[in-house]
Amino acid sequence: MKSLRSRALTYGLVIALGLLSALPSLLPNSVSNRLPAWYTQHTITLGLDLQGGSHLLLEADTQTLFTDQLEAFSRELTVAMRKSAIAYQSPSFSGVHAALKVHNPAQLTQALKLARELAHNQVDGHQRFDIQAEDGQLLIRLNKQWQQALSKDAVERSLEVVRRRLNETGLVEPSITRQGDDGILVQMPGVADPHEIRTLLGTTAKMLFHWQALPDAGNNADTQIVAGANGEQSYRLERRVAMAGERISDAQMAFSPDTGQPVVTFKLDSQGAKLFGEITRDNIGRPLAIVLDNKVITAPVIRSVIAGGSGEISGSFSTQEASNLALLLRAGALPVPLHVIEERTVGPDLGSDAIAMGLTTGLIGAAMVIAFMLGIYGTWGLIACIGLSVNIGLVFGVLGALGATLTLPGIAGIILTVGMAVDANILINERIREEARRGKSAAMALKEGFDRAYSTILDSNLTTLIAISLLFLFGSGPVKGFAVTIGIGLLTSMFTAIAVTRLMMEKSIKGKERQPLKISGITWLDKTSGRGIDFLRGRFIGLAASALLSIASIALFVQPGLHYGVDFTGGTVIEVQAQSVTVDQLRQSLETQSLGAASIQEFGDDGHFLIRLAAPAGQSGQTATQVDEIKSAVTQLQATAEFPRVDMVGPKVSGDFSDLTILAILAAGAGMLLYLWVRFESHFALAATLTIALDLTKTIGFFALTGVEFNLTAVAALLALIGYSVNDKVVVFDRIRENLRLTPDKPMLQLLNESISSTLTRTIFTSVTSFLALLPMGIAGGAAVASFALPMLFGIVIGTSSSIFIASPILYYLSQRRKRKGLAQLRPTAEEIQKQLNAIP
Repeated sequence: MKSLRSRALTYGLVIALGLLSALPSLLPNSVSNRLPAWYTQHTITLGLDLQGGSHLLLEADTQTLFTDQLEAFSRELTVAMRKSAIAYQSPSFSGVHAALKVHNPAQLTQALKLARELAHNQVDGHQRFDIQAEDGQLLIRLNKQWQQALSKDAVERSLEVVRRRLNETGLVEPSITRQGDDGILVQMPGVADPHEIRTLLGTTAKMLFHWQALPDAGNNADTQIVAGANGEQSYRLERRVAMAGERISDAQMAFSPDTGQPVVTFKLDSQGAKLFGEITRDNIGRPLAIVLDNKVITAPVIRSVIAGGSGEISGSFSTQEASNLALLLRAGALPVPLHVIEERTVGPDLGSDAIAMGLTTGLIGAAMVIAFMLGIYGTWGLIACIGLSVNIGLVFGVLGALGATLTLPGIAGIILTVGMAVDANILINERIREEARRGKSAAMALKEGFDRAYSTILDSNLTTLIAISLLFLFGSGPVKGFAVTIGIGLLTSMFTAIAVTRLMMEKSIKGKERQPLKISGITWLDKTSGRGIDFLRGRFIGLAASALLSIASIALFVQPGLHYGVDFTGGTVIEVQAQSVTVDQLRQSLETQSLGAASIQEFGDDGHFLIRLAAPAGQSGQTATQVDEIKSAVTQLQATAEFPRVDMVGPKVSGDFSDLTILAILAAGAGMLLYLWVRFESHFALAATLTIALDLTKTIGFFALTGVEFNLTAVAALLALIGYSVNDKVVVFDRIRENLRLTPDKPMLQLLNESISSTLTRTIFTSVTSFLALLPMGIAGGAAVASFALPMLFGIVIGTSSSIFIASPILYYLSQRRKRKGLAQLRPTAEEIQKQLNAIP
C-alpha cells in the first residue's frame, strides 16, 4: 500500500509539472502578463501556417566569394611576378580554378615557388590555394578546407547582417536561423507580402569607392568598365579599391538643401575618416565613383580635401529608395549574395481558419475515440480515457517546455497521437482480459497482463520511433514539427499507459485483489478470437491479390503518375481571391506578362483561383521573380485582389526534397529491418519489411488513383504509415514468438492462426480508434491536410488487413524455408542457454 501511495505521489508530481508547463501556452495575455517571466517565457509558438506570415529560405551564393578570392590572389601573384621579371599571360578563371600561363618555361619553377609562398594565409599560415605546374602554366585551386572556412564565415556574417537589417525595419519578432551549410531561414509572423523584405535581403549592399581611371590609362587589366545605376552611362574605373564601405559607421536619408531631392548622408569611423581625408587630398580634381553592387550610384569630382569623415550620396532616388539605401549601409554589406530559393506565405485569415479546423476536427476525433473506449470497456475504458487526457496534457507540456512551434501538421500529429496512444491501453486491457478468462484473480490478472504487454508495447513504439526519428532528421519545417509531436506523444503515451493507467487500475481493484476480474468487450468478437479462424487457409489468394494490387499501383505510379506538389517539382503556387475576375481575363493578363505557361484552376467560391507555374531553368533565385510577376498580373485586373497563400520552391530545394524523401523511406525500412532482426529473428524482420513494402506501394497507388497532391506532408504520412504498419505487425509477431516458445512442436499453420486470432480484438480495436481519430480531419480538414489525413485513413485499412492476411503467410513460407535448412525458428533465450549448459555433464 505504501508503494501505491509513493507511486501516486511521484506520478502526480510528474503530471503536475507537465500540466504547469502547458498552462502558459493556454493562458490569455492579460493573465500571463501578471505571472513571473521565468514561468511564461517557455510557451508553444504558433507556426506561420496557423498565425499567418511569411518565410523565406535564402541561399548564400558562395561561388562569387570563391571567384573574388581567386581574382584577388591572382592580382597579388601577378604583382609579385612583375617584380620578379616573370612574363605571363592574363589568368583565366573557371569555378574554383584559375590558370596562369608563364611565357618562359625556364621561369615556371620560380613562378611556382613564388605562388606557393603566397598561397598561405599571412595571419594563421593555413594554406589557401593548391598550386601545381603543368604544361607551362600554373594551375590554381581553392583549398577545400579554405573553401569550407570561407563558406562558414560568410554564412555566419550574413546571418548577423540579415538580423541587423530586419531589426532596422521594425518587424515583430522575426526568426532568423541557419539551415544546412549555406541556407538562412527567415520567418516573419504577420507579414502577408514579403516583397520588400525579399528585395532588402537580396541586395548585397557592397559599397566601394573607386577613382575614375586617368585618361592615359587605356584599356588594361588595372581598369574596368562599370555601368551606371541609371543604365544610360558607363564609367572606366580603376580596379583598385580606394576605400571600402565597411568604414561607414552611420547613414541616414535626408533632403538636399540645393535641390530638395532625397539623398543619403553617411559618416565614417575614425580610421575611415583619416583614410578619406588622405585620398581626397592627393586626388583633387578627380571623379570618385561610389559603386553599390557593381553599379555606379554617383561619381562627384573632388574639389577639396574632405576631412570631416562625412559625405553625401545623391542620385535619382525616391524617398523610399533613399531610406532603404541608408538602412542597407547602416546594417552593413552582405559578404556574399543571398538568393531566395523558397518562399511560403499564409494570410492571417487562412491561419485562423486552420486553427479552427484543427481544434474542431481534433476535438471531434478525440470525442469519438473516448465514446468508443467507454462503449467497449466501460469503467476500464474510462481509466484509459483519463490516461489519454493526461497524455495530451503532457504532450503540450513538453512542447511548451521546449518552446516548440506548433504547425498544422503538428496538430495532425497530435490527433494521430490520440489514436495511437489508445493502442497501448487496448493491448493492456486485452492481455488482462485473457488472464482473467483463465481464472486468475484480479491482482494476478493485472500483473500478468502488464508484464506480457510490456515488451510488445516497447517493441511497437520503438519501431514507430525509428520512422519518426528519420522524419525528423530528413524533414524540413512543418514536417519536422510533425515528427517532434508524434515522437513526444509516443514517449508520453508509454508513460501514461505503463505507469499512470496501471496505478489507476490497481486503485480500482483495491480490496478486491483476490476476486475474479471482469472487463467488458464485444461478445461475438471474443468468441471468434477464442474459437480461432483459419486465416492462412486463403494465403495463396491473399498474397496473389496483394501482389496484383501492388503491381497495379506501380503501373499507376508510372502512368498517369503522381500529382506532385511544388515541394518536388519546384515553381510557384499562388492562391488568388479576386471576385470580379474571370478565368479568361486572368489567363490573358498572365500571357501579357509572358506567363502563358501558368495553369489556372478554379476552386471553392467564384473568384478563387490556384495559379501554378513551373520553375524556370536558370540561376538560383530566379524563381522568386515569378511571385511578383504573377501578383502584378492579377492586381492589374483587380487592385484589391488578395493572395491568401503563396508557395515558391526553387529547383535546388525541390531536388533536395526528392533525394531526402527516397533516402528517408529507405533508411526507415532498413532501420526497422535491423531492429526486428535483433529483437526477433531474420525471417520475422524480412516478413515485416516485405509486407510494409506492399503496403507502401498500395498507398502510392492511392495517391495516383485519387489525384491527392504528393508533397512533404504526404511524405510525413508515408513514414507515419511505416511506423503504424510495423507497430501492428510487431503485436502479431510478438504473440507468435510467445507461442513458439510455449509450444515449439505445434504445427506452424495452427500456431500462426491461433496467434492472429488471439490478437484479433486488439488489432481491430486499435485500427478503429486510429481511424476515428483521423476521420473528422479527413472529411473536413480541406486541402491543407488532405495529403496527410486521406492516405493515413487508407493506410490504416491496408495496414490492418496486411497484418492479418499478408504478414503471417509470408512469415509461414519463410519459416518453412528456414525449417528445411535445419535452423530453429527462434534463437535461444538466456535461460534456455543456461539450461543447456547445466545439462552438460
